[in-house]
Amino acid sequence: MSLEVLFEDFHFIALNKPAGLPTQAPVGIDSLEARVKAYIKEKYQKPAGVYLGIPHRLDKPVSGVVVFARNSKAAAKIAAQFEHRTVRKTYWALVEGTPHPISGIWQDFLRKIPDVARAELVSAEFSGAKEAVTEYRVLRTTPDFSWMELLPQTGRMHQLRIQAASRGFPILGDTQYGSAKPFDAGNSWRIALHARSLVFDHPFRKVPVRLEAEIDSQWPISQEWIKELSPVSHQTD
Repeated sequence: MSLEVLFEDFHFIALNKPAGLPTQAPVGIDSLEARVKAYIKEKYQKPAGVYLGIPHRLDKPVSGVVVFARNSKAAAKIAAQFEHRTVRKTYWALVEGTPHPISGIWQDFLRKIPDVARAELVSAEFSGAKEAVTEYRVLRTTPDFSWMELLPQTGRMHQLRIQAASRGFPILGDTQYGSAKPFDAGNSWRIALHARSLVFDHPFRKVPVRLEAEIDSQWPISQEWIKELSPVSHQTD
């Protein structure tokens, strides 16, 4: 039941979600939401129920930054930022192959497949099609994988996973979208996709909030590599 809390105040709490744990689940099933509610109830001695607003989610096999609102007003203000695409999201991924060019923008149309937890690429005219836009750059390439930074401008279901896979570079471990290489041999439910950071405005203080989640030991990325990353505007504005 351990939690890695990245930030906490009376308005919201941010955590580094481990891969394999759903953000939200029905009562009785372990989830990040259930763990956070138990944590708040114990820490603040709340005898009644604990309110948690969920302005965004991460897929179960994905790790990284997740934010929960601790009151309804904060929930509405943070959710509005996600809806209006003013939240700056940075993901790291390990993919098969070597993407070319090494930086650019992916633009596609996706739709959720009815009654299935899966999405697909479609034409713009297809019923239910929604535009998906992601800026990307390749950070490093090795014989086993390419390490990528992905900056989604939209928030479609499985957006990053489909966009990478459809170009011949599936995320390691993502067998749902064609990966042939495991990411964590001991845990088949993990994929090499991590929500590295979020930047948004505090719902009441009107100052930027920058949240960053560390990768775990299963990621074959050294701290030296991370230190070598050049600053980029979306992380330092």
